Amino acid sequence: MLDDLWTAATRHTFLDAVRDGTVSDAAFDRWLAQDALFVADLLTFQARLLARAPRPAQTVLAGGCAALVAELNWFDEQAARRHIEMPAAPLPATLAYRELLQRLDNQPYDAAVTALWVIERVYLLAWRYAASPTSRFGEFVEHWTVPEFAGYVQDLGALAVDGHDTLVAEVLRLEVHFWDMAWETS
Repeated sequence: MLDDLWTAATRHTFLDAVRDGTVSDAAFDRWLAQDALFVADLLTFQARLLARAPRPAQTVLAGGCAALVAELNWFDEQAARRHIEMPAAPLPATLAYRELLQRLDNQPYDAAVTALWVIERVYLLAWRYAASPTSRFGEFVEHWTVPEFAGYVQDLGALAVDGHDTLVAEVLRLEVHFWDMAWETS
């Protein structure tokens, strides 16, 4: 079951359309604006996780927080360039992810850091899948697949703990819904 969810979350039709360059600007911009909201929520969650992390994990989590701050600056630049009104009103998929991140504050550290690893790993794998030398969205794909991000995901993987399959499945389902949200026209 988890294998199917990983596939659904990393080989979504939205990613196919990004790879092929056929996703509309409206759908991509909708997704991008919601992803900026998600990253802000992720930064808040990760800062709280850092505060309760064991000392050996703090360097990885602090580096992730710094990268998320830089990512938010990058989102602001993209919004200005693409004429996207930000912040956007959060859509249901974004609110569902926000709710998960808030719930993770009450979970044991090992569950929360494992969820963070899944969130980041699914993102990396998905954008690697979307990579294409001919996509008009190539600069975005490249931005989200840089070696530094891959190294960060690997470092998070060393902190993750087996035995949280229900939580992993929940993250993967939320990711599928987040990709689906790009196609919504409301």
